[in-house]
Amino acid sequence: MTVQTPADRAQELAARVDALMPQVRADLEALVSIPSINFPGYDQSEVIRCANACAHLLHQAGAEPELIPSSSGVPTVRADIAGPAGSPTVLLYSHYDVQPSGDEAKWDSAPFTAEERDGRLYGRGAADDKSGVISHIAVLRAFDGAPPVSLRILFEGEEEYGGDFEEWPTTRPEVFADIDAAVIADMGNVRIGQPTFTTQLRGIIEGVVTVQTLAEPRHSGQFGGPAPDALMVLIKLLNTLMDAEGNCAVQGLGGSDWDGADFPEDAYRELAGVLPGVPLIGSGSIASRLYSKPSVTVVGLDAPEVATAPNAIIPMARAKISVRIPAGVDAEEATEALARHVRGHAPFGVAVDFEPGPPANGSAVPVGGPGYEAFSAAMQFAYGSPSTQQGIGGAVPFVANLLEAFPDLEVLGVGAQDPLARIHAPNESIHLKELRDSIVAEALFLQNLADGR
Repeated sequence: MTVQTPADRAQELAARVDALMPQVRADLEALVSIPSINFPGYDQSEVIRCANACAHLLHQAGAEPELIPSSSGVPTVRADIAGPAGSPTVLLYSHYDVQPSGDEAKWDSAPFTAEERDGRLYGRGAADDKSGVISHIAVLRAFDGAPPVSLRILFEGEEEYGGDFEEWPTTRPEVFADIDAAVIADMGNVRIGQPTFTTQLRGIIEGVVTVQTLAEPRHSGQFGGPAPDALMVLIKLLNTLMDAEGNCAVQGLGGSDWDGADFPEDAYRELAGVLPGVPLIGSGSIASRLYSKPSVTVVGLDAPEVATAPNAIIPMARAKISVRIPAGVDAEEATEALARHVRGHAPFGVAVDFEPGPPANGSAVPVGGPGYEAFSAAMQFAYGSPSTQQGIGGAVPFVANLLEAFPDLEVLGVGAQDPLARIHAPNESIHLKELRDSIVAEALFLQNLADGR
């Protein structure tokens, strides 16, 4: 009798995934074709259709899924698959809702018709996050529906706009109480071929500052000079939010240098659409500026339009300020710090009003546990390269809430996305070889965890 070694099992799993890749691609193309945009004004029946399609694929892979309703009207797809007695339980999470396509004239192919070009599969949701959905289903298929650990699979449809699901760690804690590790397949690698854990996510605070200086507009020739222009007051105030280099100047928001992988500058410039010759602002590495330091943006401004503006002193102006905060900074305390800054830096002694928005904490993901080690070893095999770590500039409230409710839970942020995936933008895509390698890594992780490595 031949005893199969761990290396033999790894090779066998990889061969199974390779054989499944035509099915994986077909499944992903089918999901991309469904415009599952869970935003106001869009057809919610398409989101529900996508939930049913995900449930059907899970059933084909050997699970018995259920659809759990939410107040928003779209369901969460849940499937529990029992592993061998005494085996760990692993949560596999992804979301099936997508961003709107935006201006379709900026797409090189129809956003909801998957098309391959140069090894990438293009389409809205191909990366974010139907690649994650398909990865979990492919892993289940790779084990013929009988994984070596117990699985709890959750596909939600509210991630992009918000809804009930992000509060599940506190409203439905029983769903997560018996979980040993959580795989959040809504992330990606710092570059193609470089397996990466996402270990830090920034939070967000925001608020609207309003400046009112006159009862109504006044002729700028007759009254300009002594009377404070509300827009100029606001401009001077907003200018204090950054220092001379472009760093956030609000005190008390923390920040540090990122010690993981840096973000490639050329990829950043391309994805951000920075025009040729325009410098990047702030100090430190790009990764530090994106992941572990605060950043401030004015995302909205109410003032007269240039085309119709009269020659009058502006009596009232307001702006919406958005600040990304590093993990470990309390979002409510940070909101108070922003309010203090705004009120304390109003020029000329003008009183300003600040209306805070809802805060969201960032999160730092602990690393080094048995799940992390098992997944890191799986990545080494699948990619032929050791893993690294990165952060994410955006907030993911579900992950932050999960870590807050279950601080000892191993949360593994991984996925097949890469910096050129252009998530939320025209021509979103997934690199098919990267998708394959991420599936192999996830499958081998489950085997490694079952084997206690």
